[in-house]
Amino acid sequence: MFTSFFITLYHVFLPISLPVIGGILLKRFRDWDTRPLSAFSLYILSPALIFHTLLHAEITWSDVTSTFWFSLLNLIALWALAELVSRVFGLGAPEKAGLTLVSTFTNCVNYGLPLVLLAFGQLGLDKASVYVIGQMIIVNTVGIFFAARSEFTVKNALLSVFRMPTIYAAVVAIILRSSGIQLPEALDEGVSMMAAGYSPIVLAILGAQMLRSKGDAEPWAPNVHKAFWAGTVVRLVGAPVLAWIILKALQVEGTLFPVLLILASMPTAVNAVILAEQFNASPQFVSRCILWTTAASMVFLPIMIVMFS
Repeated sequence: MFTSFFITLYHVFLPISLPVIGGILLKRFRDWDTRPLSAFSLYILSPALIFHTLLHAEITWSDVTSTFWFSLLNLIALWALAELVSRVFGLGAPEKAGLTLVSTFTNCVNYGLPLVLLAFGQLGLDKASVYVIGQMIIVNTVGIFFAARSEFTVKNALLSVFRMPTIYAAVVAIILRSSGIQLPEALDEGVSMMAAGYSPIVLAILGAQMLRSKGDAEPWAPNVHKAFWAGTVVRLVGAPVLAWIILKALQVEGTLFPVLLILASMPTAVNAVILAEQFNASPQFVSRCILWTTAASMVFLPIMIVMFS
């Protein structure tokens, strides 16, 4: 067990840590502004990765249906758990909204995709692509609802989804795949090159965003301490347990099982604090949860990969 753990650290997390450390150093010593590169990643590299992966993915209709039902049931279960914990701890409305964001949304794109690729290879990335697209849609619809229920409108949610270029890349890839149309070799190689640049860039951005968190320098606001520990435990313990139960209930097998389990157990998504700041859903504790769940994931995710690979 210990040997496998350190082998996983060496072969999976050491490669991931290098661009993360690079991002931290750039932010610390050069005050790196990640916004231009974040836009490039969102509008160019991410669509290229999803397009190329879906176009060449070895996935079956069974994988798609299993991923859909898992995503739906897991979202409902985590939402219910966040509601229960909020009532038990008597959290206020902002902390309750923040806890729901922390509990339900994971960093399955910036952190999860590179991790799955290194841990499970191209087949794992193929399986992950369907889940990731679903999460992008959920974050920009249900996520807005969780963050600001009083301000939520179906029209704004749908508009936010259709502003994501990744959705169009996925649609075009599905159409090409269904029709049997082949991309010209040179064009396919160009898209592949852009897709290959996704992982190191987004991991460097993740490192810079971790260092940018100022949460620990601020005094604790009322209820934030309780919300922080509740969110951390739910994300690190509750989420993996619920995901395992749902996957077993759905009888998911093969590579899809560990891939979905790992993606559902990732640390809190960085965009959770963006929603929290926009709708005043206790961004102070959400930013802390992002930082500390990401740090803790360097220990518990290798253990999970060893156990369920």
